Amino acid sequence: MTIRIDGKRMAGDLTARIAAETEALATEHGITPGLAVVIVGEDPASQVYVRNKQKTAQNCGFKSIKHALPADVSQDTVLRLIGDLNADPSIHGILVQLPLPKQLDETLVTQAIDPAKDVDGFHYVNVGKLAAGHTADAFVPCTPAGCMLMIEQQLGNDLSGKSAIVIGRSNIVGKPMAALLLAANATVTIAHSRTADLPAITREADIVVAAVGRPNMVGKEWLKPGAVVIDVGINRIEVEEDGETRSRLTGDVDYEEAAEVAGAVTPVPGGVGPMTITMLMANTLRAARLASGLGD
Repeated sequence: MTIRIDGKRMAGDLTARIAAETEALATEHGITPGLAVVIVGEDPASQVYVRNKQKTAQNCGFKSIKHALPADVSQDTVLRLIGDLNADPSIHGILVQLPLPKQLDETLVTQAIDPAKDVDGFHYVNVGKLAAGHTADAFVPCTPAGCMLMIEQQLGNDLSGKSAIVIGRSNIVGKPMAALLLAANATVTIAHSRTADLPAITREADIVVAAVGRPNMVGKEWLKPGAVVIDVGINRIEVEEDGETRSRLTGDVDYEEAAEVAGAVTPVPGGVGPMTITMLMANTLRAARLASGLGD
């Protein structure tokens, strides 16, 4: 029987541990992790994400600050705010909600964040440390970090002898995911839109991470029996139900088909998504400890 990997439950358990460690940090050392979120404009999806992040931060016992800027804000204003947050010792993590309006240079903004406060793991210093395997004081992007915990839950920390395929080569998910799998001794293939015979390559993998943004692309004919399947995709599609057109979320993997073949698979929603936000909290707690000289 296929295991349904319950990301919501995993995230809840991890959030509880983070809250307990946060309380201990405050009691023993007088330190409260501080997370600042910067959001530009009124994009509805971004507003939802930021509310969820703030709610989780508060549940963890963090100091949580939101800076809401107008959609027409200037680059200089955003960079000044980031500079102020970099210099604020009560703020240990800084997150700029993406995407940004067109007048803002996304790279310039994300690279302005102090690498020691870059809890999204987007700064090139943290990217380089992950690629080189030097992660003792680096931050891993939250979605791949959460995916890795799910994989380890099923297969353990050492993936020696396991083959993995990451479908998608983004800087946010695909590339860091591959680096984490390599660090765990998996043999890794990165596939993308120009990969020839993608279904055949995917069928060889013990671990499949789908992160391409194509609804239900990966079906049972793509999968090796017993594979662990991590679905990072979040796609909104229109479906007919009882004569009405409704909108619902689906992943890059056809869950019902995958469940016929896979050893374990994440659902959408309720899989990777909740873990992403929780890993942001884990990174922020870690940043607070590192900033205080306490280590991990």
